[in-house]
Amino acid sequence: MSDPKAFPARIPLEKPTDRQLSAAMHRMYDVWNPHEDRGNEFFSNFKYSPLTGLERRPGISRRDPSKVLLIDGTYYVWYTCRRTDSPPVGPEKATDTVPSRDWDLADVWYATSTDGFHWEEQGPATSRPPRGEFGWRTNCTPDILVWRGRYYLYFQAYSEIMGQGDSCCASMAEADSPRGPWRSLGRPVLERGGPDDWDRGCIHDPFPLIYRGRIHLFYKGSPGAKRGGENLIRAQGVAIADHPAGPFEKSPLNPVTNSGHETCLWPYREGIAGMMLLDGPEKNTVQYAPDGLNFEVKSLLVMPPMAPGPFCPDAFADNGDGRGITWGLCHVGPGGRASANESILLRFDCALSRDVDRPALKGNNLRFDEATFLQPTMALRGGSRRQILDHRAQVDRETIVK
Repeated sequence: MSDPKAFPARIPLEKPTDRQLSAAMHRMYDVWNPHEDRGNEFFSNFKYSPLTGLERRPGISRRDPSKVLLIDGTYYVWYTCRRTDSPPVGPEKATDTVPSRDWDLADVWYATSTDGFHWEEQGPATSRPPRGEFGWRTNCTPDILVWRGRYYLYFQAYSEIMGQGDSCCASMAEADSPRGPWRSLGRPVLERGGPDDWDRGCIHDPFPLIYRGRIHLFYKGSPGAKRGGENLIRAQGVAIADHPAGPFEKSPLNPVTNSGHETCLWPYREGIAGMMLLDGPEKNTVQYAPDGLNFEVKSLLVMPPMAPGPFCPDAFADNGDGRGITWGLCHVGPGGRASANESILLRFDCALSRDVDRPALKGNNLRFDEATFLQPTMALRGGSRRQILDHRAQVDRETIVK
């Protein structure tokens, strides 16, 4: 006979009021839902596909894809492309022809596709100006805006060899067609913060959406190089303008997230949703802000895409009825290392749309094979292994038996 005090085996869809509940069960009803991930519109697993036409090649790195646009039956994507004879060697050894990082000495290139799987590289969209001019060192990490029939390409612009602080601001180029030609602004469109501000070090990953009649340029900020032992987390902010060239006014709420290494957002219902990945206390989550500014965690993600650029048809619709996303492009380096040589682009597919049902991408309890657990970024190696062996005498004490 069942214990009438026990919680029922079939979880009630409504929060029970006839019994005591633990804090965890309160959260299930108040924060999550009794259907778990299957009933969460903000949850998805991710499936990945290689891209033909953009395969890895010696001396070529492709990374940081933009949003994907579909214009007159053709898909477009813009991305960081580095083509150098030497691999990255770090800031101390870098020269005018030898890169410091994987995204150093790069330009913004673009590719087109008719199906989202096979891509044809079209060449550079923007090219760096001569040495000494603004943005001469590298142009990278682009994203795209369509505003009143014209195209605006935002990107990180470096005017010096990137060191440990990775300092830069955002710039912009404009064109009448997604194929260009592009006219660079030749100056910052969004500047770094002041010497004591959270975004004093850099303006990374500029990501424009049109929301409530205005251009919202989301970005990742960072304090740059550490000072006095501090280790401030990366976070994301937003700057708002009435024209693609600005002036942009940073929100007084910045940072509007406390996590996220890259910016990936989309209109959803009346607000804005986004993936906050890799860095911060709320990393690897989907979050939602009904007002576009105040984000709340809505789901936890397993193996999400790196630097995702979503296919988002209504990124500029501003209709208060965002539909979500189903796929996009991302990047990965050899062995999963973010700064590895010769990154490549991949396709990801997901179930974060209001328009299609994909039960196969809503499952939980994912399992991975041996190669995943023992890849270079996961396996215990070298100095870490030696440190753990050294700690044995301190922590591997005899089992206490009474």
